[in-house]
Amino acid sequence: MDLLALLGIGLLTGVTTVLFGFGGGFVAVPVVVWADSALGADAIRVATATSAVVMVVNAGFATAVTPRPVLAALRGSGPLLPLLAAGSSAGALAARVAPAALIRWAFVAYVALTVVDLLLRPGFLRPRARAGVAADGAPRPLPAVVGVPVGAVAAFLGVGGSVLTVPAMRRAGHSMRVATALANPLTLAIALPAAVVFLAGARGLAGAHAHLVGLVDLRAAAGLLLGALPVIAVLRRRPPRIPDRAHAWTYVALLGAVTVAMVL
Repeated sequence: MDLLALLGIGLLTGVTTVLFGFGGGFVAVPVVVWADSALGADAIRVATATSAVVMVVNAGFATAVTPRPVLAALRGSGPLLPLLAAGSSAGALAARVAPAALIRWAFVAYVALTVVDLLLRPGFLRPRARAGVAADGAPRPLPAVVGVPVGAVAAFLGVGGSVLTVPAMRRAGHSMRVATALANPLTLAIALPAAVVFLAGARGLAGAHAHLVGLVDLRAAAGLLLGALPVIAVLRRRPPRIPDRAHAWTYVALLGAVTVAMVL
């Protein structure tokens, strides 16, 4: 039954990877916390680590099948990628030793604050005229200076970066379709070094658990990926047409649902 549930949630993560840029991230975290509830307080650390591995595969695959003209919007963001990776390494190292309760409630607080910000501050649901658009009419790339803090927070919480990068790219002038597509390569830059750190060891984890490699639950990761990858392949070939405003509202609603799930 656990495997069937993971496959079902994997299908959902495939949908969220394509439509919202969530390569597993904050969708996978509450699911793995549930699947590994027998680990007690350590479940949140395992969930964060497992989420990183799921995101590497999902975001990497989604990036590979994204049309090149869409990815071209990342031109000028070269310095951002290594800074995201550097911040991610630091955040993953911190997550390995931080108290489990801190990670859990920081996750809840961050996603809840993001929902409030998206609802109240103009630029996401109510785009301002030409907000964040350069003089030539093209949306501006994300500034490299945000790389380290975004990477660190994303890896520490297991949210992958899309919760941070999609709103920023939206306010920089991108449509939801483009912003969510571009979140995948940025998520890959964050998730890859984090996954390496998490796979390296299980420092601070109580007891020995045969199904873990480092802090990563490979069984849960495999179940999620088996459900997600076929969906990503299909939806990238035939993406649904969603009105931009409805797309933005659904993004916010999904964040709110995950916040409630983690609290409960």
